[in-house]
Amino acid sequence: MTIISKNYLINDEIREKEIRVIGEDGSMLGVMSSKDALNIAEEKELDLVMISPAANPPVCKIMDFGKFIYEQSKKDKEAKKKQKVISIKEVRLSPTIEEHDISIKANNARKFLLDEDKVKVTVRFRGREADYSHLGKRILDSFVDRLQDVCIIEKAAKLEGKNMIVILAPKKS
Repeated sequence: MTIISKNYLINDEIREKEIRVIGEDGSMLGVMSSKDALNIAEEKELDLVMISPAANPPVCKIMDFGKFIYEQSKKDKEAKKKQKVISIKEVRLSPTIEEHDISIKANNARKFLLDEDKVKVTVRFRGREADYSHLGKRILDSFVDRLQDVCIIEKAAKLEGKNMIVILAPKKS
């Protein structure tokens, strides 16, 4: 049993005894044997395609299968064009960062958020700095406070290994 793209059964591949048939113009032809439906399709030089195998009885449509697949691929391309790809930008901080540097990095993060990107803010601890994770939390809170008007916290500050991470998402307007 060969199944052509998108798992549609066509013509001789349809093994059900009774199927519900829809004509090429969308009209209901009724429930009939798959042999009768295939004969009707062949008279019109079209294909019999099973479009809903889960229905009882399964629904088949008489159509030009090549044209149908082409239309489906065009719809898929259009849907893909309309998708918005959200990228995640990362801003790295250290536990010993100065206030001025935090404000510069916050301005960069603001630009990312206004461009509808998510921002991952990371405080990286080296060596024994991890013992002072409360400083990292304070730095992240200060950073988020500067961006409160343009972001929401998607994932709260959490220590993961030697990094403390918070993920910010742009506010919906």
